[in-house]
Parts: sequence; C-alpha cells; structure tokens
Amino acid sequence: MNIYDTANRLASEIKTSEEYTNYKLAKEVLNLKPDLKEKVAEFEKARYEVQIGQMETGKLDEEKLKNMQNIYAEIIENEEIKKYFDAEIKFNVLLADVNKIISDAVKDLV
Repeated sequence: MNIYDTANRLASEIKTSEEYTNYKLAKEVLNLKPDLKEKVAEFEKARYEVQIGQMETGKLDEEKLKNMQNIYAEIIENEEIKKYFDAEIKFNVLLADVNKIISDAVKDLV
C-alpha cells in the first residue's frame, strides 16, 4: 500500500470523526455570533501573550496570567463558548494521539 494513500485515508477519517464534526459545528456557531467570537478571540490573544512572554523570559507574567484567567472565567459561563472549548480540546487530543502514534513508530530513527 502506498503511504500517501494511507495518509489521505487517515485525513479523510479525521474529517469524519466525531471530534472534528463537533469542533467544526462549535466553530460555526461562534462564527454566527460575532460578540461570542470576539470574546473567544480576546481570550486567545491573552493566552498567546502569556505563552510568548513565558517563552521569551522563561518566567510566567503573573499579571498577564491573571488577566487571561479572568477573561476565561467570564466567557466559560456561556454554554456555546464552553462547548467550543470542550470540542477544541477533544479535537486537539485526537490530533496529538495520532501524532504520537506516528512518532512512536519512527522513534528509533530520531
């Protein structure tokens, strides 16, 4: 069997998975509600700033972290945003698991 055929089949299976379908639907719901989408974008920006700051300095900026946590605490109360984050996490776990399986298969070369 051709490795590219297998990869294409895997891609197709991912796109028909429950995790992908739920994440895509949750994302579409957010796209229909600009106010919710904006709140999620604000949180993602705050999360990015925390991560970049930590990577650059090696330290966690407590003020930025607190800001991110406050934004999250506020937006997670919305059921649609909560569903979006839950779906995002499950989809990312699926991708991480697939990547781990592939990486483990070739770890003797690395």
